[in-house]
Amino acid sequence: MSAIVVVALYKFVSLEDYQALRQPLLDTLLANGVKGTLLLAREGINGTVAGPREGMDAVLTWLRSDPRLSDLDYKESLCDEMPFYRTKVKLKKEIVTLGVEGVSPTKRVGTYVEPQDWNALISDPEVLLIDTRNDYEVSIGSFEGAIDPKTKTFREFPDYVKAHYDPAKHKKVAMFCTGGIRCEKASSYMLEEGFDEVFHLKGGILKYFEEVPAEQSLWNGECFVFDNRVTVRHDLAPGSFDQCHACRHPVSAEDMASVLYEEGISCPRCYDSLPEKTRQRAIERQRQITLAKVRNQPHPIGQPQHLASPNAKPE
Repeated sequence: MSAIVVVALYKFVSLEDYQALRQPLLDTLLANGVKGTLLLAREGINGTVAGPREGMDAVLTWLRSDPRLSDLDYKESLCDEMPFYRTKVKLKKEIVTLGVEGVSPTKRVGTYVEPQDWNALISDPEVLLIDTRNDYEVSIGSFEGAIDPKTKTFREFPDYVKAHYDPAKHKKVAMFCTGGIRCEKASSYMLEEGFDEVFHLKGGILKYFEEVPAEQSLWNGECFVFDNRVTVRHDLAPGSFDQCHACRHPVSAEDMASVLYEEGISCPRCYDSLPEKTRQRAIERQRQITLAKVRNQPHPIGQPQHLASPNAKPE
């Protein structure tokens, strides 16, 4: 039985005291053996964390004890190993960076579509279906008929919309993302730009995987996730991709068979373009990981300093 519970959560809500929440939240995560990263901003909370069932329940209970977070949106999946090395709570200007002032789902947001109603919506030929994720995520998998904006970051999304779509011509727009947060903010932006009928998948792709049977799925491929699993399949089991630790892009079995692939150092995508400083940092990181394995020591990333050093002697 899988021992680790992975929770992707977010909530757009006014948190004027978000800076004061950081330390108590971090203390709660650490006390319950929960790892991962949570972002706090004036506009809300976002992130993915993982830990034992009891620890995760304690963290969720702590978060829900704040009335503003009592209806926190979250998705769960299971895995056999801890998918994170560190525990972090970061303070940010935005919990998902669009870079457009005044856009807030707490003020205006598109129509939420439940996972069980999503297939019918996107099968409508009048609906413009946009994948709001970044290009490397889309390359792993997407919904049938979805448009890939080919954006490198979410900040590029507003310019993409202005360059390609017109509220007068595109009457119905449906969007989706991994956990629901990006498309929720994107829907708020598009409404501000004058689009009338804007829909987004409630809970994102992960919620769709959780609630829609695989035999009814309109999803093709796997879904990129922001932890050490790299991707998940429709049953939320870990997928078949690894990740290049230099450029952070997912790599397939075919990529790993290439002569341009060096574990932990480079992949066919970045082999010719990787800055030398980044390459040397990747080489050193992989050296530490390899030595830790040989010496049967904990993974050096996220460990205390005496454990992180490959030259450290066991106590």
